[in-house]
Amino acid sequence: MKKPSRRSFLVQLPSGIAALAFALRSPRAQAQSAMTIPHTSLIEPAEAAAMLRKPNAGRWKILQVGFRSMYEQRHIRGAVYAGPASQPEGLTNLRSAVSGLTHESPILLYCGCCPWSHCPNIAPAWNALQGMGFRSVRVIEIANNFGDDWVAKGYPVA
Repeated sequence: MKKPSRRSFLVQLPSGIAALAFALRSPRAQAQSAMTIPHTSLIEPAEAAAMLRKPNAGRWKILQVGFRSMYEQRHIRGAVYAGPASQPEGLTNLRSAVSGLTHESPILLYCGCCPWSHCPNIAPAWNALQGMGFRSVRVIEIANNFGDDWVAKGYPVA
């Protein structure tokens, strides 16, 4: 078998990049993007922090759907670790975390592992909860990361 030349590799590279770009635009990839979560389901960190300081804050089920190391370092006070929703075991943990709730129960999701547009966990978690019939799910839109957009601002952590 003839070894491909550097020139043939460089000629084929643009078509490979185009195929990758097409795959990333596929409905499955788009369905897992944080950018697909409806604006009406999003809440800014400052608004979420203010909401969680109110006397009725305990009614919210707060779920961290990012990585365990992040949760162990700092997490929103009262949050439950549900696991990274980008992984099958994370989605299993998420389903378990909400198993005793009614479909009207208020749920607050957050991740904060990386910039919002690149988060691998938040959209799969939101999509899973929507698929399970939950109607009161809000998502904290963490623009950069949890450390900068929550902890550094002095919002409640444990």
